[in-house]
Amino acid sequence: MSEEPAHEMDDRLDEADAPHAMRRTRLTQVQPSAGKGHPTRARGDSDAKVGVVSRLNRFLREVVSELAKVIWPTRRELVVYTSVVLVFVSFMVAFVALLDLGLARLVLSVFG
Repeated sequence: MSEEPAHEMDDRLDEADAPHAMRRTRLTQVQPSAGKGHPTRARGDSDAKVGVVSRLNRFLREVVSELAKVIWPTRRELVVYTSVVLVFVSFMVAFVALLDLGLARLVLSVFG
């Protein structure tokens, strides 16, 4: 696929893309306005400032869009991952506790 500038990308998927490939979306470049540093719309648009409500609305739409792309674990995977974490943490707690106990006895035998 040829390299296209970011502002000219469209929603087409290349045949070589995997089924889990993310869709390419048209990007809007945000440039700071002169003066107060507030963002404005992409080139070609007016220099009108983007309102707080519209920015919040856009943010929420993008959050929902990103959450739709997440590959959520199944219940079985979640149980396995949680078990692995709990076993690892238990092992590390026991290791540090034994190390602390051993060093404490060593210090007592040297200085005690």
